[in-house]
Amino acid sequence: MSPLQLTFLFEVLQFNSMIRLIDQLSEWTGKLAAWMFFAVGFFVTYEVFMRHFFTMPTIWVDEVSRIFQIWATFLAGGFALKHRQLIVIDVAFRDKDSLARKCTETFAILVILIFSLVVVWYGFELWYKALVKGHTTDTFLAPPKWLTHGSVWFGFALISLQTFVEFIKIWRKSSTKNNLNKGKL
Repeated sequence: MSPLQLTFLFEVLQFNSMIRLIDQLSEWTGKLAAWMFFAVGFFVTYEVFMRHFFTMPTIWVDEVSRIFQIWATFLAGGFALKHRQLIVIDVAFRDKDSLARKCTETFAILVILIFSLVVVWYGFELWYKALVKGHTTDTFLAPPKWLTHGSVWFGFALISLQTFVEFIKIWRKSSTKNNLNKGKL
């Protein structure tokens, strides 16, 4: 092999490693989100039990449950995109390998990317202002607002990363896409 071919091969391997890393990150954050939703169910059950049987309501369940729900929702975005669990209408484009389907999916991914980048930009700005000014919620616990604001830009940053991966998957051969999803590339 020539040095140019070796350089190209090395770059492709690094690129595939980056794709796998982003896919794994989306997978991990999706599973974390699922456990966070499970925890919310546990917290609310605990609150109902304590309030009903012992007449001892907690001051933390409502606020912590909301924070967990917000973070879990935004963390699950990249996972949902990776597994194509978003709303899809494929009446006209049932053949996944057709050019029309690939163009339509590419357009949809680009719209998601643009929206996500705008949300990251303004979400980060909102998070930073809350962090610098020390804003807190108006509850007994008074957690800092940056705690919930951070979920918005972070979650949409994950979605933005996953859109790049999905764009690449759309235009690769089907066998390559299947191998990539199985972690063989």
